[in-house]
Amino acid sequence: MPGHWPGFIGRLPMRKKVDLSVIILSFNTRSLLYDCLRSVLKAAKTASAYQIQIIVVDNASKDKSSQMVKKAFPQVGLIQNRKNLGFSAGNNVGLKKARGGYVLFLNSDTIVSPRAFQEIITFLNQNPGAGAVSAKTMLASGRMDPDCHRGFPTPWASLTYFLGLERLFPRSRIFGQYHQFFKNLDKVHEIDAGAGAFMVVRRKMLRQVGNWDEGYFFYGEDLDFFYRIKKGGWQVLFYPRPLLTHYKGASSGLRKESRGKTRPSRKTRLQVARASVQAMEIFYRKFYRDVYPRWLTWLVLLAIRLKGFLRITANYLRKD
Repeated sequence: MPGHWPGFIGRLPMRKKVDLSVIILSFNTRSLLYDCLRSVLKAAKTASAYQIQIIVVDNASKDKSSQMVKKAFPQVGLIQNRKNLGFSAGNNVGLKKARGGYVLFLNSDTIVSPRAFQEIITFLNQNPGAGAVSAKTMLASGRMDPDCHRGFPTPWASLTYFLGLERLFPRSRIFGQYHQFFKNLDKVHEIDAGAGAFMVVRRKMLRQVGNWDEGYFFYGEDLDFFYRIKKGGWQVLFYPRPLLTHYKGASSGLRKESRGKTRPSRKTRLQVARASVQAMEIFYRKFYRDVYPRWLTWLVLLAIRLKGFLRITANYLRKD
């Protein structure tokens, strides 16, 4: 494997402290991964005062992503999985090689700003109670990605979101519990959850809380992780400066934001659609089944399955 494995920028004595490990999981996103890595190397160069480790975990891509990484970015560590392990298991593979005091889980369909690593490491150094940080994430449209700033999907938060009440009253404390836009998005504050697209965690927290739950294949695993972080007594902080652009859904093909960037097969879209429904059920059964009345659990699970049926049907009928 070319380069100074495991992916350090510059030569690194084995006993030297590593400040940040960046783990990028990729599945059939070669062109986006190329752009992502270019931005990551620029950010690492800007953060020259810190030691940065970069790891790409390729989940058995068919689009020659691994060959591109070897040729264009020999200084980046590369792990090639023999099959698609899903989001949680794929990231856990990367964690086995990570040596940083902080770990950034970064989607391959993102572009980070040149000062992203410099700012986030400094911020974590100044906030020792933070187990994880979610940075303000922008979409290609110029709007903020709402998933970088979330509350947990309680039955009420989920109901008001799916009924469209949050969209009608986005700053309402009653109807806006899922994305919580009633909080000041221009200031640092504590949140329940961010998104796995740009999720920075503290190594000390990982030793206490554990890694990604591999019961999830795709979707929901980040909410599970944030829930356990909060339950472990750590803060999850929202960093209000925009540090990245997210094309969103490039591997899954379920999001309109990334259409035209990649073309996942119908098989992949259906697999991910089913996994997303399964993820909602796993989360609710794991954390909420014993908290709410049995009738409410039955109603929520019914709603999840109905939403899943509609999502799977829509992707089955899609012609593109």
